[in-house]
Amino acid sequence: MGLFDRIFRRPIEEKKIGQNFSTLTAYEPVFRSWNGRLYESELCRIAIDTIARHCSKLKVELMGSAQPELKTKIKHRPNEYMTWSQFLYRVATILYATNNCFIVPIMDTNLNTTGFFPVLPENAELKEYGGQIWIRYRFRNGQVGAIEYDKCAILTRFQYEDDFFGSSNHALDDTLKLSHMSKQAVANAVKENSAIRFIGQTDNFIKSEDLKKERIRYNKNNFSDEVNGYGGLLLFPNTYKNIQQINSKAYTVDAEEIKLIQKSVEDYFGVNEAVINNSATGEQLDAFFNGCVENFAISLSEAMSGAIYTDLERSYGSYVRVDANRLQYMSTTAKVQMAKELGDRGMLTINEMRELFNYPPIPNGDTAVIRGEYYSVDDKLGEENNGEENNS
Repeated sequence: MGLFDRIFRRPIEEKKIGQNFSTLTAYEPVFRSWNGRLYESELCRIAIDTIARHCSKLKVELMGSAQPELKTKIKHRPNEYMTWSQFLYRVATILYATNNCFIVPIMDTNLNTTGFFPVLPENAELKEYGGQIWIRYRFRNGQVGAIEYDKCAILTRFQYEDDFFGSSNHALDDTLKLSHMSKQAVANAVKENSAIRFIGQTDNFIKSEDLKKERIRYNKNNFSDEVNGYGGLLLFPNTYKNIQQINSKAYTVDAEEIKLIQKSVEDYFGVNEAVINNSATGEQLDAFFNGCVENFAISLSEAMSGAIYTDLERSYGSYVRVDANRLQYMSTTAKVQMAKELGDRGMLTINEMRELFNYPPIPNGDTAVIRGEYYSVDDKLGEENNGEENNS
């Protein structure tokens, strides 16, 4: 039994879910991948990898009392093939490369959810059967699987053209073309500048075949690998005259043009050069977290909460929490200030403060302490009023 069979255990009949689900903006809502072209670009892959690496530091927890067995099974691993770090990295990579990510449940023989796995289908489309929405996936190897829409967690970006799926990345077509053309220009410039060419005149040949043979002979004797060790000295017999070297001027890409292309890709994905090359300061990383990673955490939390828990279970406080307690980007000074300001007010426990500095937890450390001089304003006003009454 392969991974596909473990995820999509139920046999799917085309006739059962063959009816298209009608939406407001499209009669047949379909997601189609972009054949991975975006991820093949060096600039795009670097930007996506940067986002995915930071998103993989997030921590996923199932909160509340519902689904206790599932909570135990996926506490340390979302499935038997991945760690949580690998899972988060793949989810972020698929999301930013295709603007859609489908997280489907892995079920046992009794159709009980035992884990989750992010899939990358060639296309996905909504179908309706028995008043229920299904998602049918079609993969590159020809396999087809379907699952109920409410059991699948879907993350999207640029959701404009479709009610359920995100738009494509065709907006980057022009930028990718410019990037490809600039690389070709650099490669051609290197080739042109490394080539040595001469032009000369000879009057001793009448037939074009003889001239061709002479050109081949001369190139072989002066430029072939057999003469590489002879010092590179070119000797021209008196059969040639008006010998001149051809100086080719190849086009070289301006540094500002390359910078503009890089900036366009960085703006598209919401990263910057400092974050990409790991030279960002605490404030820069904080801005990157608030603008990119935090949005990913909220989207993943809401999507997985809807896939795991029912409306009733969520109303009683069960949800999936995705937080950033493992994002150790703050400076030591900022950590000390946070521990001082929040710890003294009882907003952080002792172990939470120790975690800021990558220290292990201690026994009985899940308690919060508060400085004694803090008191309630209402209590203070009550004491003053009682004092006035006693004096009277």
